[in-house]
Amino acid sequence: MWHKAAQLHPMARLTLLILMAALVLLPWADLNLYQVEPGAELGRMMQGLVSPSLSEIDTLTHASLITVAFALIGVGIAALLGMPLALLFHFRVIRGLCAFIRAIHELFWALIFMQVFGLSAITGLLAITLPYACTFAKVYAEILEGIDNQTPLPSGTDKISRWCYSTIPAAWSALVAYTRYRFECALRSSAILGFIGLPTLGFHLDTAFAQGVYDQAATILLLFFALIATLRFWLKPALVPVYLVVCLWALPETPPVYGSYFWQFFTQDIWPKALLLGDWIGALNWYANQLVSVAMPAVGQTLVLTQLSLAATCLLTVALAWLGSRQFGNPISQTLGHGILLALRSTPEMILAFVFLLLFGPSMLPAILALALHNSGLISYLGSRITDHVKLRQDAPKGIDRYSYEILPRIYPQLMTFLLYRWEVIMRESAILGILGITTLGFYIDSAFEDIRFDRAALLIVISALLNVLVDSLARRLRRRAGLRELRMG
Repeated sequence: MWHKAAQLHPMARLTLLILMAALVLLPWADLNLYQVEPGAELGRMMQGLVSPSLSEIDTLTHASLITVAFALIGVGIAALLGMPLALLFHFRVIRGLCAFIRAIHELFWALIFMQVFGLSAITGLLAITLPYACTFAKVYAEILEGIDNQTPLPSGTDKISRWCYSTIPAAWSALVAYTRYRFECALRSSAILGFIGLPTLGFHLDTAFAQGVYDQAATILLLFFALIATLRFWLKPALVPVYLVVCLWALPETPPVYGSYFWQFFTQDIWPKALLLGDWIGALNWYANQLVSVAMPAVGQTLVLTQLSLAATCLLTVALAWLGSRQFGNPISQTLGHGILLALRSTPEMILAFVFLLLFGPSMLPAILALALHNSGLISYLGSRITDHVKLRQDAPKGIDRYSYEILPRIYPQLMTFLLYRWEVIMRESAILGILGITTLGFYIDSAFEDIRFDRAALLIVISALLNVLVDSLARRLRRRAGLRELRMG
């Protein structure tokens, strides 16, 4: 049996490994339905969706502007910081520092900075800028290293001049394309910052769903979808300076912050008292107790949710990767397919999970559905673009046979590559969904902040980051073992 398994195609072995890991962890997953009749609630949601309310359109327009402001300014600063970091990315200490910083979710960064700067513009901007700058550093460095058609320069030209006059101009289109992609990601990040109180669209969506005002929730979702869907029309390079001025004006006010608060938080508040008093034995006992009683259960639940969501994403991607492709259906069905994938990939996991929690109650099921739908929507969208360029023979079958026997075998390696790249993202989102009440790392981190246990929160955030670094490393190893090519994807 094991000899036959060893002879499987690398893609089959990889898929089997993902599905088997989920099956092994399934007994530890809480998949109970706590809502007796979700159909009634779903009916009210659908009624609100088809009859959006425009009563608060002025407020929501301003919230949309703030959402764009956090994303645009945050990405702009992050790109400016990421380029010089990319120049230094060959140093191991820079690579390690960037890997650690980008492994911490934007909401966790927001919770950290909120303790110092409150619900202010600085909190939102730093929460996006820090992890995005480190992501830009990694991807920019990969893009620049892969450029071959550089402008020849005289021998002896220093590295910085070579970058400025040869490498960067040759890579400019790829750098701009990736920056645009990260801006779309930043819009989603900016929106969900509202779930901790910042005045973005997520704040108003959280309030509307909590109060059962689904017609207003529908308006917010439609506004957000419109921002994403029309991005290529309004995000023009020539207009970016104008947008930046408007966004700076739209940012919420920031109250005065004293340097002593910042210093105290990072030098005293996040460390256990025993360590500050020099009691090393007491500090070790504190850390050991936190690891056993809090961190290990939280990590276990995060891993269970991650692997079940990864397996569900794999299965859903196989089922949805044909949507919107020109190889199937007619223009009407292709447009509808594109619309479905746009809705899935544009809606942040936090918002999807929040909706499913209202329907099914606080178990892992809403989180699994949210993570699987969002990530399969994104991967399927990329897969459909690849499918459009697949050349078929003249006697190729049609319908489901065309997809099953002609298209899927050709695009499956790319789909698995995207899936492994999203593994680390799924892990980060699994942790942060604890803020909604699911007992992953985010649940304990949020509780620690609420209880003013900053030392516990800091420890759990560090563990969350290390867990993501470990998963990212494992994903790279699996990609190499399966013979999958590297992609420059955040």
